[in-house]
Amino acid sequence: MVKTTSYPTPQDAEAAFYEALETANLERMMEVWADDEEIVCVHPGGERLSGYDRVRDSWAQIFGAGQLLKVQLSDQVYVQGMMLSVHSLHENFAIEGEGARQPVVTTNIYMRTAGGWRMIAHHASLASQPARLPPSSDPPKILH
Repeated sequence: MVKTTSYPTPQDAEAAFYEALETANLERMMEVWADDEEIVCVHPGGERLSGYDRVRDSWAQIFGAGQLLKVQLSDQVYVQGMMLSVHSLHENFAIEGEGARQPVVTTNIYMRTAGGWRMIAHHASLASQPARLPPSSDPPKILH
């Protein structure tokens, strides 16, 4: 596939990734990904997918469900070198029109190519929910 968009920074590629995700735009989504059989994608609760066609098919299936997602990003940490950029972040997903959010921990990896920065890996896992303590009428015990 010939890429028509060049991303001058990995942050530009990441912004395009999340815009494509929120608009369920498969062509824009795959514009962000590298044209390489070594790309890897793991969706929350899913298996490890490698290769351009398998990654594309997974996004087509997600977008084909017809539900638009809203994503709120937080706790972004970037580690960047000349050729690779690793992004660790929290995604909070909500289906458009619904209030409940699902927390996801994500790692995105971008590689500098002749055509700009491209995604080579996306690994998203469901985040553990904050622990909820049962209500208690007893005051907390101080151990120290």
